[in-house]
This record gives sequence, structure tokens and C-alpha cells, in this order.
Amino acid sequence: MNSLRAAWRLGRAVLHALAGLGIILFVFPRRSELQRNAHVQAWALKMLTLLGIRLELHGHPPASGPMLLVANHISWLDILVMHAARHCRFVAKAEVRHWPLIGRLATGGGTLYIERESRRDAMRVVHHMAESLKRGEIVAVFPEGTTSDGQDLLPFHANLIQAAISADAPAQPVALSFLDTATRRTNLAPCYVGDDTLAQSLWRTLGGPPITAVVRYGTPRKAGGKGRREWAAELRSAVDDLRRH
Repeated sequence: MNSLRAAWRLGRAVLHALAGLGIILFVFPRRSELQRNAHVQAWALKMLTLLGIRLELHGHPPASGPMLLVANHISWLDILVMHAARHCRFVAKAEVRHWPLIGRLATGGGTLYIERESRRDAMRVVHHMAESLKRGEIVAVFPEGTTSDGQDLLPFHANLIQAAISADAPAQPVALSFLDTATRRTNLAPCYVGDDTLAQSLWRTLGGPPITAVVRYGTPRKAGGKGRREWAAELRSAVDDLRRH
């Protein structure tokens, strides 16, 4: 039954992903930025439904930018979940650009890509993030730099936080978690860590029981003269507090 459920959900998800690609190629060129953002959010909400994932929101997503969303990182699902909650522009590892279909969709959604190992590339991305924030956009980052199982919070890298300081923009902590819908216990199926492949994580998620993706938004705050490392530590503490609620 689990395999049948997974195959059914996967088939519908692939069709929806192809429909999304069609929207990017043929509809986006004729739409305004606000209309494109609305398309992305509606598409993400429907994709979660097709995957058997319920979205649960706590707190208040930003109504408008500029805003830097600072979130913990658990799964390949994180970007989809945050898009469904509130469209934002993501900073993601460069490998995502080359993932079949997913990469094209991420690019169409306005994702900025960063080469993790390159300090020069980090400076380039910070510059583009700052420019986006100055234009009044909502940008989202995962300062842990990699995924975890969600049980603990890794240290935050401060480099990307510099963008909000440079743009004099506020940052809002965001905590993500995945729960078994029936029991409300932590569900590890969506985790994408260690030796996991994307295919393994996807199949676990699709074949398992219904999942609730929980997004908790904290209170926006500004640096207030803090350096990036001090502010990153403060934001990490705020995300950790949200995770424990």
C-alpha cells in the first residue's frame, strides 16, 4: 500500500511540476512580478496537497518587504513549504540549479544560487541579496548552510546575514518542522541528511502517512548596530526558541 500511495502521489506531483514549468515558460513573460509571485505561491500550495502534506502556520508572515527570512533547514521540502506560506526569493546551494525539473522551477521562482566553497561567490550573492532587499523584496536564507534532522540547530553562518545589515533591512526568524498529522510527533521522513539521496527522501515522504509542515514566524528585528556574527547568533537563538514551541 505504501508503494502504491507513493507512486500515485509521485505521478500527480510530476504532472503538476510539468504544469509549473509550462507556466514559467509561457505565462510568466506576460505577467507582472506580483502576479508571478502569486502563481508561485498557489503552485506550491497545490504541490503540498498532492504530496499529502498539510500546511500549518503560526505567527505572521511578512506582508511586504524588505525582509530577510532566516530559517532552519531540514529538507528539500523547505523551499516549497516556505513558498506556500509566503512567496520569497531564496538563496540555495548551486547544486539545486542542476536538479532535474526542480532546478528549472527553482530558477523560475527567482532563486539565487551560491557556491558554498567559494568566498568570492558568497560576496557576490550577498551583494545581490542586498540589492533585492533594497528593492523591497522578501529574501529567505538557511544560515545553517546544510540540512539537519531537525532535532538540533546547527551554528549559523553569518556571511549571508550581512545582506540585511548592508540594506538596513529587518530579519525575521522562521522555524520549520514536519509532524505526523495523526500523532503530532516529529516525522523524519522528509529529512535529507547524511547519505540520503533526494530520491530516497522523496520516496519515504510520498509513501508514508500524512505529514503536517509547520511554519512558525517570529518577530522581525533589525541589527541595531550589531555586527553580523553577533546578529547571526541572536537570530539563531530566536529560531531555536520558535522550534521549541
